[in-house]
Amino acid sequence: MARPVHGARARPRTGAGVPAGDQGPPPRHGVARVLSKLGLCSRSEAARWVLAGRVGVEGRIVRDPEFPVVQGRHRLSVDGKPVGAGERMYLMLNKPRGLLTTASDEQGRDTVYRCFEGAGLPWIGPVGRLDKASEGLLLFTNDPEWAAAITSPERGPDKTYHVQINRIPDDALLLRLRQGVDKDGETLRAKSASLLRGGEKNAWLEIQLDEGRNRHIRRLLEAFDIQVLRLVRVAIGPLPLGDLAKGAWRPLTRDEIAALV
Repeated sequence: MARPVHGARARPRTGAGVPAGDQGPPPRHGVARVLSKLGLCSRSEAARWVLAGRVGVEGRIVRDPEFPVVQGRHRLSVDGKPVGAGERMYLMLNKPRGLLTTASDEQGRDTVYRCFEGAGLPWIGPVGRLDKASEGLLLFTNDPEWAAAITSPERGPDKTYHVQINRIPDDALLLRLRQGVDKDGETLRAKSASLLRGGEKNAWLEIQLDEGRNRHIRRLLEAFDIQVLRLVRVAIGPLPLGDLAKGAWRPLTRDEIAALV
C-alpha cells in the first residue's frame, strides 16, 4: 500500500508592518481543541477523554475540556503517555451506497469506517458528509485546518455530482435549478446543472455546488417534484473520483493536497 503523504508545511507569517518578535504571547486554546488540532481524535472525542480524566497537562490531570494550553509549549499526555502531533494523513474514499458518514452508529448500522478495517490507520475524520444513500468521493484527514478550508462555504472548492432522476429535464428546468428555490427557510440552488444523458423515463444530470447544505441536491430536486434515483459525487474541486473502485481508498498526493485549498 502506498505510504501516506505529508501536507506542505506553511511558513510562519507575521502581521503587516509588525516585527516578527513583537507578535505578543502565543494563543491559548482549550486542551480538547489542541488534542484535535494535533490530529489525535475529533474535538468531541477529546472532550470525552478530558472529562474521563485521561488527559494530563504538565503531569497533572485536568477535567475541563476548555483548560487553556499553548500548543507546542505545554506537555500533554493521554493515559499517562506523552502525545505530540501525529503524521498528517489525507485520503480519498469511493463511498459505497448504504454506509453512514459517522464514526459509530447507535443502531449498529455500517459506517464508512468499515472500508478502513485492518489498515492500521491512525484516527481520521471525514471532510464533509455524504448521506447514507449517496455514493462517491469522500475525503478523510487528521488535519483539521485543511478540512476546514475544504468545507468553508466562502473559499472551499466546488463539488460535482452525477445525479440520476426519474424524468427527462428540459432547458427550462435546468435553468430553474440554477436560479434556485426557497425551501424550509433556505435558498437552494445549483452553481451549474446540465443534462449528461437521458433515456425514455430517466436521465442523468451533472450538478455542481459551490456550497453544501444538508441534503442540498435532494431537497432542491424535491422542490420540483423530482425523485433522485442515484447520487454520486464525482469530483471535489480539481480532484476527480477517477477509476477508484467502490469501497476502495488511497492517499492523496502532495499536489492533490495543495490543489484543494
